[in-house]
Amino acid sequence: MTKKRNIVYPYIPNSVPEIKREMLDELGMDSVEDIYKEIPDRLRFKGKMNLPAPILSEARLQRHVEKVLSKNNNCKGYISFLGGGTWNHYVPAVCDTIGGRDEILTSYVGEAFSDHGKFQILFESSSMLGDLTGFDACNTPTYDWANAIAIVSRMASRTTGRKEILVSEVTGPERKLVNQNYCKPDINVVEIKFDYENMCLDLDDLRSKISDKTACVYFENPSYLGFIETQAEEIVKIAHEKGALVAVGVDPTSLGVLEAPGDYGADYALGELQPLGIHMSYGGGLGGFIACRDEAKFVAEYPSLLFGVLPTTRKGEYGFGQVAFERTSYGSREKGKDFIGTCSALHGMVAAVYLALMGPQGMIDLGSGIMQRVDYAKKELAKISGIKIYEGFNFKEFVVNFDDYGLLVNEINNKLLQRSIFGGIDLSEDFSVLGNSALYAITEMLTKEDIDELVNALKEIQ
Repeated sequence: MTKKRNIVYPYIPNSVPEIKREMLDELGMDSVEDIYKEIPDRLRFKGKMNLPAPILSEARLQRHVEKVLSKNNNCKGYISFLGGGTWNHYVPAVCDTIGGRDEILTSYVGEAFSDHGKFQILFESSSMLGDLTGFDACNTPTYDWANAIAIVSRMASRTTGRKEILVSEVTGPERKLVNQNYCKPDINVVEIKFDYENMCLDLDDLRSKISDKTACVYFENPSYLGFIETQAEEIVKIAHEKGALVAVGVDPTSLGVLEAPGDYGADYALGELQPLGIHMSYGGGLGGFIACRDEAKFVAEYPSLLFGVLPTTRKGEYGFGQVAFERTSYGSREKGKDFIGTCSALHGMVAAVYLALMGPQGMIDLGSGIMQRVDYAKKELAKISGIKIYEGFNFKEFVVNFDDYGLLVNEINNKLLQRSIFGGIDLSEDFSVLGNSALYAITEMLTKEDIDELVNALKEIQ
């Protein structure tokens, strides 16, 4: 009879049988199964999961993973017009160099490790995001943009004592769903209509819905559809007249050319860090931020970590540390403003590297270059028979209508894939009012020749 071999998995800590037995004895348990005994039988999976056998060799594991990943198509081999929350921006080499340093890549929050400047990087990241958005205070990263909206909704509710959030219907669909789920059960989320004729928020609908119950009005500028909100100041005025706060969702790459939310009176600015030197990663590589004025009524409601700078006991020396730590669930689980877990501090640090490298003029050049490319793409696509481009001012993204083109968006995208082009996001389900339309994104990674290749492809596959 062959003796069963005990396998020690190199990627699972404490899997040596003797150590595992010692840990179980310390806990007073007979087996690992005892850890899960409180989980009722009805919630337990019955049967065997369809998983491959473990690969114990690192070299073979690497080869296996690379083989699986090779089935994917990516933006290195394809021209991409996809956006909607994750975009193909250039990642400078220095972002990977700094972000890949061991003391930054592996350190958890910084609490139990020697700091190596991590607190300073997070402080600088928050400071530069504050400069971009026109605010004084900015938090360490949330999970993503959607999480940032949800956190601001609850922050605004606590600040005002009100239980209603008004949200533009032209908000990223996934972001909208996350916010609705996070606000349950005590905060009511109401949608504000979008004026699809002028491609701006419907102010009449806003006026009819805002009341003394409204804690906050949220809209995105540019919107999910890429349209620049030209009525931002009026929206802020309407909200403030009713005692409501205003939160603006922003793409940070737009703030080199668009006015900062803090400058037109908004109370919060929030958005996505991914464009700031962070690689796309199967829809990931995300991290959200929230900025506001440095006033106690706003700052006191942050559930996330904040970093500040102050003089030390040594004359002329400054240190970086956490601000009002007791607010957080780390400081007091039962009294924390909101619960937060491990978020995206690494991405916040990479964003600091990117912003420091770009500087103010770099952000202006980036935004200007994107807008020039968008303008060229809109004009060239509008010349194709059966294609309609919606009027309006756009940044990075715009809507292309194919009602008279003869093919559905998914059919068009399949034909474009055969030409190594990722077409735009199909809007027919989430924005049916726009008909057979797609959302196209243009970043600094696309050249005139790339756009011309799309135009020629659409002419040929029609």
